[in-house]
Formats: sequence, C-alpha cells, structure tokens
Amino acid sequence: MGKILVLLICLITFTSCKKDNKKSVSAENPEAVAKNDGLTLIKGEFIYYADAAVLQTNTDIYGVIIDTKMHELNEQVKKFKVADTDMVPVEIRGKIIPKPENEEGWPFLIEIKEILNVSRPNPKDNNVIKLGNE
Repeated sequence: MGKILVLLICLITFTSCKKDNKKSVSAENPEAVAKNDGLTLIKGEFIYYADAAVLQTNTDIYGVIIDTKMHELNEQVKKFKVADTDMVPVEIRGKIIPKPENEEGWPFLIEIKEILNVSRPNPKDNNVIKLGNE
C-alpha cells in the first residue's frame, strides 16, 4: 500500500508540472522579458524602410505597428544610420499582438509603448540590407 501511495504522489507531482512554451517570454529568448503590466521588453535590431517597420531579435521577427511611437523611435535610430537600410540595436517595451488573419506580414506585431535604449550598431556585425545591384 505504501509503494502505491508513493508512486501516486510521484505521478501527480510530475504531471502537475507545467512547462511554459511561450516563445516570446521564455528563457530560450533572452531578448524578451514579460512584466506584470502586459508589456514585453524586446532587444533587437530595428529598421523602418519604405513604409514597413521591422524589429528582429536573435530568434524572432516582429512587424512594428506604425504610429507616433514608431516614428519617435525612427527619429532616434536615424542618428546611427549610415544607409537607409541599416539596422540599429534598440530596446523597447511594447505589446505583442497576433497578426490579423486577413493581413500579410510577420506572425506577430508589436506596438511600441516605451523606448528604453537606442545604440550604435557594431560595424563588425555588418547587418546591412543592400537593394539593387550594389
């Protein structure tokens, strides 16, 4: 009887453990950290070009909602760009929203709520998108 009780307790313990597989707030994605206010901290590289804004982390790519906060971030990013297609490292807090089904683009959008940091790109990274025959 005692062995069955111990086995039952072990079984309940192992099955009650829940693994959180949220990619944007997991330990596997150190660029994104959730806070209790529903906003997520994202560290990545930002680009706004030809009416499209993108934030790329090491593991994910987000479409950025174009609003006044995005334009404010773009103004800060311009100081560090050499070419229009340069990506600039940023830290922002925002709300991650699934893409509406009837729209094209990345699976998730981010609405920027706070701009925490904009930094100079590392020239050794060479994360530049070249368009045309350059």
